[in-house]
Amino acid sequence: MTFDWHFFFTHLLNLSPGYFGAMQRTILLAVIAQTLGIALGLFLGIARLSKFRPIRYAAAVYVWMLRAVPELVILMLLFTGLAAAEIYRFEDAYLFGQIKVSAGFQAACVGLAIREAGYMGEIFRNGIQSVDRRQVEAAKALGMRRSTMLRRVIIPQAMRVIIPPMGNQFNVMLKVTSLAAVIGVPELFQTTGTYAAQTFRVFELFVGLAVNYALMTSVWSVVQSVIEARLSRHEATAGSRTLLGRIREHLIGTGGREAGQTT
Repeated sequence: MTFDWHFFFTHLLNLSPGYFGAMQRTILLAVIAQTLGIALGLFLGIARLSKFRPIRYAAAVYVWMLRAVPELVILMLLFTGLAAAEIYRFEDAYLFGQIKVSAGFQAACVGLAIREAGYMGEIFRNGIQSVDRRQVEAAKALGMRRSTMLRRVIIPQAMRVIIPPMGNQFNVMLKVTSLAAVIGVPELFQTTGTYAAQTFRVFELFVGLAVNYALMTSVWSVVQSVIEARLSRHEATAGSRTLLGRIREHLIGTGGREAGQTT
């Protein structure tokens, strides 16, 4: 069977309502799971640096466990395992009485979020530890409470270290959402499989799927580069470069001379 270029480009450039809806669902799932993961990860990162040993140990065990278990296993445990054990069963819900949120989508959001939190906890911990100790001592000397110090001194300075790996994690999340297909979420991967079974154009459709994932992650890479360039605008080495130049550097890197390397 030859590759049907006409079918490929028609599918790629003229998305059906069902496929476009699957793409929206994929992005929404990634955004919700990442947002929840960041929120929980912040608390984990702070807990990992707690003076209280039980809190520190509990956070460390959570990070170890959730980073050790594959996402697919977590999704199956949440959606199928808990229901089989009669512990909890995800049910379809309706927002504002109109917007249906399927049980599978809920489980996918929770499962991907709690695993993402394990990674984000370590990212936040490393970011907080990167802040100059003298800044912390100065905040203490001013009589700041720990919560105020975190909000006004530590977290803002740590964001320059936190943002790059956080952005990379969201890039990964966009692709990991494909695992939600196994619990019945009609995202891009499952929808492509359905269309492939109907049209028997498996190769063309999955090549198109790869292109769509590449486009989504590429768009986010540009957004991430803009954010990183904005955060680095006060660095001494960035003063002589335009915003576009800094974005290009984040996307494709620098040459040996710019990076201070020898050729």
